[in-house]
Amino acid sequence: MQTDKTTEREDAALRDAGYDPAAAPADAVAKLRELRTSGAAAHGVIARALGAIAHADAAALLAEMEATATGAIRREVRRALFRLRQRAIAPPRSTPAPPAPAPRTGDTGLTAYLTTIDPDGARIVWIVKPRPQGGFARLWGLVSDALGLVRAGIQTVSRRDLRTEREEVEQRSGAKFIDADWRLADFILCEAYRATPDTARGRVGGFLAARAEFFASAPPTEIAHPVYAELGADIPDEPAADLLNEPEIAQWRLADEVIKPYLDEISRASESVIVVSPVQQQERVNTVIERALSELPTMHSERIRRRLEDTAYYLLRTGRRRPAALAASAARMVRDRRDLKHNPFFQTFIRDQLGARVAEERQRESAEPRLIMTPAEAMRAQQQARTRRR
Repeated sequence: MQTDKTTEREDAALRDAGYDPAAAPADAVAKLRELRTSGAAAHGVIARALGAIAHADAAALLAEMEATATGAIRREVRRALFRLRQRAIAPPRSTPAPPAPAPRTGDTGLTAYLTTIDPDGARIVWIVKPRPQGGFARLWGLVSDALGLVRAGIQTVSRRDLRTEREEVEQRSGAKFIDADWRLADFILCEAYRATPDTARGRVGGFLAARAEFFASAPPTEIAHPVYAELGADIPDEPAADLLNEPEIAQWRLADEVIKPYLDEISRASESVIVVSPVQQQERVNTVIERALSELPTMHSERIRRRLEDTAYYLLRTGRRRPAALAASAARMVRDRRDLKHNPFFQTFIRDQLGARVAEERQRESAEPRLIMTPAEAMRAQQQARTRRR
């Protein structure tokens, strides 16, 4: 249940997008239709606004939305239609609705849930459908950026079990599940399965068979990420550095194999036998950072883009529309292979990634005695020994 403050914030965003609730009903509905088509406002917010307009046009637009809506948006549309029916306003029977995609076996009534992505790239994905006998069938997976599909299966659960398990996961992780488009959830599971190393496929070998109980179609290999349509014109041309204030971004750790080449170069620079000033050392570090900004989007663009897109989606579904738009902007810059070197967000992000890992490595080294020293360390040790003898 969303709070009054969330509702007030969403209503204010709708007004900022040009919607006037005091306008004539037909004009108000026309504006909401325009915002829905352009993606400039969330569909759930548009549905709630339509439920407050006592006009047949509002009911007609809600009927159109109901034909293709899923999950939380579908529930919001139906609540809005119920409010209008209480005022004796219903969609005209002759209202033509856009044709919905032909339903595939097993995807009627699907709902999906996603947790946030933890700092190491792991998350939980659920796809749920009602069973004719009662209760629900749940296709679930534990997904890892580095390891692919770690665990997966299919279970039968009651409504109470579903609610209890959701609450338990949220309490343990400290992050809430979001309602998600089931198409995105299906793609995430299939994408993770394809990325699972052959040596680890045994533990999730039954995934495709379990998925076949939900979907008759082949596993998807690409998707038009829904976050772009849901945010629409709110996505800026470039992301701002304050996106790093969001925990989901600040806690992100690039995979070791992605960041290690740059860490090694920084380490070699600091261990060089050539004595350089702090300013020269910083110049070398800046050179490494610039190369990382140039190479990472090319060498690991798919992984970085997908992480940013899914994080944007999570931010949006947890009521943080502006940070979501910034994350989507960052994803789009990576997707379009734009120059990242001068963008404040990417500059700070890469510096933070490298700086945190270097600090961790130095802390580890200072806590453990070392039997082998680098040439630079040997020179410093000799100088210190000579100083002590004087």
